[in-house]
Amino acid sequence: MIKKPRVRFAPSPTGELHVGNARTALFNWMFARHHNGKFILRIEDTDEARSELSYQIGLYDDLKWLGLNWDEGPEENCPYGPYRQSERLPIYKDYLEKLISKGLVYPCYCTEEELEGERRELILSKRMPRYMGKCRNLTKVEKTRLEAQGRNPAFRFKILPQVIEYEDLIRGKVKFESDNIGDFIIVRSNGMPAYNFSVVVDDYLMKISHVIRGEDHLSNTALQLVLYKALGLTPPFFAHHSLILGKDRAKLSKRHGSVSISEFRRRGIMPEALINYLALLGSSFKGGKEILSREEMIREFSLEKASKSGAVFDDDKLLWINANYIRKATSRDLIKDLAPFLHDAGYRMEEIDSDWLEEIINIVKDEMNSLADINSHIEIFFPDKLKMTVEAKELLAKDSSKIIIRYLKEYIAFNDDEPRKLYINAIKHLKEKTRLKNREILMPIRAALTGKTKGPELEEVFKVMGRSIALELLQRIAD
Repeated sequence: MIKKPRVRFAPSPTGELHVGNARTALFNWMFARHHNGKFILRIEDTDEARSELSYQIGLYDDLKWLGLNWDEGPEENCPYGPYRQSERLPIYKDYLEKLISKGLVYPCYCTEEELEGERRELILSKRMPRYMGKCRNLTKVEKTRLEAQGRNPAFRFKILPQVIEYEDLIRGKVKFESDNIGDFIIVRSNGMPAYNFSVVVDDYLMKISHVIRGEDHLSNTALQLVLYKALGLTPPFFAHHSLILGKDRAKLSKRHGSVSISEFRRRGIMPEALINYLALLGSSFKGGKEILSREEMIREFSLEKASKSGAVFDDDKLLWINANYIRKATSRDLIKDLAPFLHDAGYRMEEIDSDWLEEIINIVKDEMNSLADINSHIEIFFPDKLKMTVEAKELLAKDSSKIIIRYLKEYIAFNDDEPRKLYINAIKHLKEKTRLKNREILMPIRAALTGKTKGPELEEVFKVMGRSIALELLQRIAD
């Protein structure tokens, strides 16, 4: 039994939150909640050129939208802060000095151009591209000369001959040969700590017990383990889950479609649906169940169930799950979620009767795959917004349809029953007048009243639509 683990999600604010990173956050969050542990948010913002405050704010917003609440983080007064790396620079400096005093790091004066040239030569000679130790044994005189040229050194960690291995909680035994690893930078020439160095220091000081992240970090783990050993620190447990892939089985990227959480939000995906789908990707739940509450996901989550192979992102499956959540939601709750989409479509919410709108949503929600679909479904109740499909226009152009619409308009115009009774009696009247079957009558009526040939139950539509709107639509067809 794992005793109250401490896990972290540590994004860099250099862009919008990627769905793959959100899945990593979810795995950490579920692991922490399952074991009654702590979920920590840390912002790794030492890349000054690319880190932006707007991205950081977006990260907070997306995580809150997804419901991935953290126990410790940048905005809280917590015991292991600060939780932004840019505010922890003196801490990294202290640990750099420890490594320097042990003779385990050295200054490197190589320029980007020199390093790229070395890399090209190694690739052309079919060798593993790595730093070959050019600055490892510089004399004091040589260092002074290079510094006189205005070169600010980075600091590299010395890799000694060794086998690096550990037990991954998802992948089992993982092994690296140091021959394939060059001396790596731990502090850049601008004084900023490199990723692998700052992560080791932070994870140790924040008492992180388990590091759960994507398999693209496997090689980083090797570097981090040698740093833990050099500093005399006990490393956390590591677990590397599979990546999300596109249908071509390449790592999911923009060319595959939506990849950021904000894009899924704009598309009308509900947070519960997205979390549900991400939990299914590369994992499994009891009985093959696919629609899961958060409580079920937390209760059943296990790293042992996580797949080692990549999980293909299926947009159709996500939409199917999203449609399930839309159908399950109450109409009153859906109105809150739909408000921005209705506003963007030009509806003035303050001018629409809330009870009437709730009735409309209750009818159309079963037809929707995403919240962004709302306009194409709700427009049937707003004549000034209704658009006819090609199929509806073709159906209404038939002589038989014109007769049905004329009889219907005449009947409604001269009868004033409550909507449901009016509709039922109107259909009876049309059957008597035309001697046609239900389907032959209802298809043209659906086309006239909704602009479509498919949709929700017509009787329910007419009940909510009411006599005056129906007459307006039928008059438009007649004209």
